Amino acid sequence: MEWLNYHHLRYFWTVAREGSLARAAAKLHVSQPAISEQIHELEEALGEKLFRREGRTNRLTDAGQVVLGYAEEIFKLGRELVQAVKQHPGARELRLYVGVVDSFPKLVTNEILAPVFTMARAVHVICREGKMPDLLGQLAAHRLDLVLADEPPSSTVNIKTFCHQLGETSATFCAGPRLAAKLKRGFPRSLNGAPALLPAENTPFRRALEQWFRDRHLSPRIVAEFDDLALMKVMAAEERGFIAVPTVALQDACARYGFRAVGRASDCRLQFHAVTVERRIAHPAVGLITQRRLRDSDLKTRPKTENPNS
Repeated sequence: MEWLNYHHLRYFWTVAREGSLARAAAKLHVSQPAISEQIHELEEALGEKLFRREGRTNRLTDAGQVVLGYAEEIFKLGRELVQAVKQHPGARELRLYVGVVDSFPKLVTNEILAPVFTMARAVHVICREGKMPDLLGQLAAHRLDLVLADEPPSSTVNIKTFCHQLGETSATFCAGPRLAAKLKRGFPRSLNGAPALLPAENTPFRRALEQWFRDRHLSPRIVAEFDDLALMKVMAAEERGFIAVPTVALQDACARYGFRAVGRASDCRLQFHAVTVERRIAHPAVGLITQRRLRDSDLKTRPKTENPNS
């Protein structure tokens, strides 16, 4: 059995964190040649180069990024082990690093993560928002435990991922009380020419909405488009236009922003996915998330559904 030398790993981890051999040597109180030799032995053991030279700077290779991710976790667990034994045995707090694609509805994120906060074991959740490629890179480097996305990763991604479908939902149109009362009469034809606040172009939700409008020959008047869906809801609460929200998050949206439902687009579907990579240690919170399924039937009340004959 091959054993990892943790002294070598700590020297590598310190250089990666400090950014240079000189600063790492000062921190560890050893010479630079000693650190170089330890890192070389680690590279020999792993069979991969961990740093590449760029001018006077050492940059992590792809393998180095992966090793750094594991090293961060190993030494964090070591610190927590000491703390748990000395202070609170058996009560170690879990950390869950979640990446959220920027087009993913934040109210749905809240729904998906809600069970994590009711676990018997304390969980510290760290959420990071970004574009899918950037988040998948962090996932591959084990800086994230999972990524929440509104579509599966592209087949061109050169990272082995596992995509867990968390469910799907229809869309429900809603607006501030005055505009909603006006649009509710004659829905869905009432949306034709009505002021609309929509997600940014080329996002899954926007594409689904545009297809739904085309199928019904509807042309809402687009007032604004948003990358930030929370800002879109704030503006909708000011009666500047109607919006579409995932039906599974409708109650939360109405409670938070004072919206009224206009009508549901039953065949305008939005999917939710959790993307993970294979890991040797399964995270209990990730397991809890991937086992749950969100669907419209989770709602206690239902808004008016479009009349298929209108």
